[in-house]
Amino acid sequence: MGQGMEVGKMTKLEEHLEGIINVFHRYSSRVGDPDTLSKGELKQLITRELTNTLKNTKDQSTIDKIFQDLDADKDGQVTFDEFVVLVSRVLRTAHVNIHKE
Repeated sequence: MGQGMEVGKMTKLEEHLEGIINVFHRYSSRVGDPDTLSKGELKQLITRELTNTLKNTKDQSTIDKIFQDLDADKDGQVTFDEFVVLVSRVLRTAHVNIHKE
């Protein structure tokens, strides 16, 4: 085994990280490149997985804006690295909201 690569039970955080990767792949593998999200795939992911977190997810212009913001290289696809930006934003918002409760 490599350094620090002990096989064992995953921690809670590791499970959540794997969960984020699994959600990305559940949607990215539907159309075209299996490792990127098309605008349609991103829309499905947002409307089904982030309904309580993002506002106006049913509004196509909101989806278009999110897609344009995430698609840093403007290739019409959202890579995992670009998707992580959305996850990071959502996480920061959730953190702020927890402190408001």
